Amino acid sequence: MSQQEDIAVTKFREYLRVNTEQPNPDYEGCAKFLCGLATELGIECQTIRSEEYMPFVLMSIPGAQPELPALLLYSHTDVVPTFKDHWTHDPYSAFKDESGNIFARGAQDMKCVGSQYIEAIRRHFGRGKKQWKRTIHLLFGPDEEIGGDKGMRSFALTEEFRKLNIGFALDEGLASENDTYKVFYGERVPWWLKVTCGGNPGHGSKFIENTAAEKMQKVINSALAFREEQRQLLTNHSDWTLGDVTTLNLNQAHGGVQINVVPEKYELYFDIRVTPKMDFNEMQSRIEKWCTDAGPDVKFEFIQSNGPNSLDIYFEKLPDVVSLLMFFILCFQKEVPYFLHI
Repeated sequence: MSQQEDIAVTKFREYLRVNTEQPNPDYEGCAKFLCGLATELGIECQTIRSEEYMPFVLMSIPGAQPELPALLLYSHTDVVPTFKDHWTHDPYSAFKDESGNIFARGAQDMKCVGSQYIEAIRRHFGRGKKQWKRTIHLLFGPDEEIGGDKGMRSFALTEEFRKLNIGFALDEGLASENDTYKVFYGERVPWWLKVTCGGNPGHGSKFIENTAAEKMQKVINSALAFREEQRQLLTNHSDWTLGDVTTLNLNQAHGGVQINVVPEKYELYFDIRVTPKMDFNEMQSRIEKWCTDAGPDVKFEFIQSNGPNSLDIYFEKLPDVVSLLMFFILCFQKEVPYFLHI
């Protein structure tokens, strides 16, 4: 370790060098690294495995009153795929330049947050503070980047999770480069959408009518026209941010059996992030129209969605949200990280 480099940075870079890229993350290597960090600090650590879900790493600091609901500091270890030819440095080298910039996949999403949890605790331990009133759990999840079906969604239904007795949790957020803390409300809702375009199959030498490809083209044209509409709204309103518009990207397209056969279907996969400023039912109706206008045998399904009525949940819980916001403001009027004292 360089004498000029803070241990927090060194450990962060070591974490970044563990390749946890989907679809084949090195879960075992990651668990070994994280449990090694816990051992350094004298924190209880275990890897939770089950046939029902992918492995989690759990660190626990028992509280003075363990019967009280615990604090959960959650982060995920997996990262999205890389396109190495587009990187200036190897995404798993954690290269640091002369200005201190670190180049690595997961540096922001979200290994920085997991590292911040660890290093905040390391500093408290260094000051002699090694126990709080409540138990603190640090949980590292395996598959947030692919939807969480075999991760937190399954783990949260188990007896093992119930025994953690969680009263409050901190999850993913944006890293701040200074002492400014940003509080977000009305977060955009992810809609992962699969559109299936069916049509007549046949030989590639003929003009087949009612093909899946023609319908696929119409769906794509409609979706990308909407995308451009939203992009222009953002461009034309200088006071707007990305959260004020709905983004849409076509990220996967599957279909075909061989080059001389017209396929019976194509599948399109869209990542849509719906702004809370948009009527969710209207957005769903818009998608339905894209499919209807494309022709018969075109259908869509949500792979992941909070649904058209998800904002109703937010408004029903508005008093709780306001109370939480006021508590958050009070926390940062303290001179020390108050969340570690609740």
